Amino acid sequence: MSERPRLSDATLARLPGDVERPRYDRRTVRPGIVHLGVGAFHRAHQAVATEAVLNAGAGEWGITAASLRSADTRDALMPQDGLYTVSVREPAGERLQVIGAISDVLVAPHSPQRLLAAMADPAIRIVSLTVTEKGYCLDPASGALDADHPDIVHDLAHGSAPRSVPGFLVAALATRRAEGVAPFTVLCCDNLPANGRTVKRAIGAFAALRDDRLARYIADDVACPSTMVDRIVPATVDEDRQRIARMLGVSDAWPVVSEPFSQFVIEDVFPGGRPDWTLGGAEFVNDVAPYELMKLRLLNGAHSCLAYLGYLAGHETVADATNDPRFTRFLARLWGEAAASLPERMQRDAGAYTSRLLARFQNTAIRHRLLQIAMDGSQKLPQRLLNTIRDNLAAGRPVDHLVLGVAGFCVYASGQDERGQAIDVRDPLAAEMKARLGDLRAAPDSAARRVLQVQALFGELGHEPAFAATFTRALSTLVRNGVKVMLAG
Repeated sequence: MSERPRLSDATLARLPGDVERPRYDRRTVRPGIVHLGVGAFHRAHQAVATEAVLNAGAGEWGITAASLRSADTRDALMPQDGLYTVSVREPAGERLQVIGAISDVLVAPHSPQRLLAAMADPAIRIVSLTVTEKGYCLDPASGALDADHPDIVHDLAHGSAPRSVPGFLVAALATRRAEGVAPFTVLCCDNLPANGRTVKRAIGAFAALRDDRLARYIADDVACPSTMVDRIVPATVDEDRQRIARMLGVSDAWPVVSEPFSQFVIEDVFPGGRPDWTLGGAEFVNDVAPYELMKLRLLNGAHSCLAYLGYLAGHETVADATNDPRFTRFLARLWGEAAASLPERMQRDAGAYTSRLLARFQNTAIRHRLLQIAMDGSQKLPQRLLNTIRDNLAAGRPVDHLVLGVAGFCVYASGQDERGQAIDVRDPLAAEMKARLGDLRAAPDSAARRVLQVQALFGELGHEPAFAATFTRALSTLVRNGVKVMLAG
């Protein structure tokens, strides 16, 4: 791979004829979007939709991307003029597209002022985000801004060099307000309930800690439309780089791999204008909530259950687990419980939706590692599983399979699998979860009582007798019998 020339503007003409590439002059593109969180998902989803807009001639919608943590993506993409490859894989074959929508990649910790300046530029009309649930510094149980989060505390003291997402958004909006520049639209593309409203509350709460007038400005003048985003994008591995390099004839330091399916549903509230993302398959709607609820409860909820239970059963990927008949049966029962929590009009579509989901999950050409999904579970479970459990308990409906997924997370968070091997748990609450779970296998009932007191995860649900009893039974049985025995029943 190292002997091949690098993907770049200069080598685009050398690519094979079946590789799709930018059909516009990249030199004429102007940034209209700043995107925070330039990970694989953004590059396989929103950036692909934006590429279709640029290919149609709307050159004012280029993307300046920013990493809020490491320089890895910048160091991979900028020697390639921001170009990278999206590989769409299914058992029948693989299709490649080179994306040119990203013109620059900034690294926030290296130069926060440069990122703030980019966000304050009047040409920027949208700041979009894929920073994962934990990136917003929210309390997982309540969804409110965690004012005691170390990054929030830092940003209140050092507003010109922020670290957090609320810190950057509010600092840039304050600059635009002071300079008489219209605010940008904040477009959250993360799996948060009512993500636009949630993010607006978070930045409003942060602004109020700085200046009441700034908070009122954000409340009155800043648009935060909600979105629902969906595409399975596993982490890129060296095998992907090598295979894609052979197909391209040039090397790409950081391609992304995805499934064929992609969905982008957007609340159409953009006072400063927006790209016509329908050219890339997006839908603009008045109400995102039905799409979001179905995805969170059926797709994301199932993904989390598979991540923990599948990993504990010895599977490595989503496809491995869902091609196991025990997990196929489990998913059918899980989806039955989750679908019952949906509004009646959505329940009519749930069967077709989950049938399509199972086919997507069983795509063996996509190696979506369970450990990738398992990260940060304490930030994901409230919206993926616990809210569904709350609704079902309130209506007297079954929750056994949903609760088994929560129990699986707790076994995983104990740091030891069923074979006694250590698990590399990556979660903001990892230390607290491990301490409360203690010697889980020796006394699972006692561990269950202790872990239900993790307020940041369970909130008031941990004190609900029906949930506590079901959870304690599930955790004890899972520890005693193991995943495969439980799912065989």
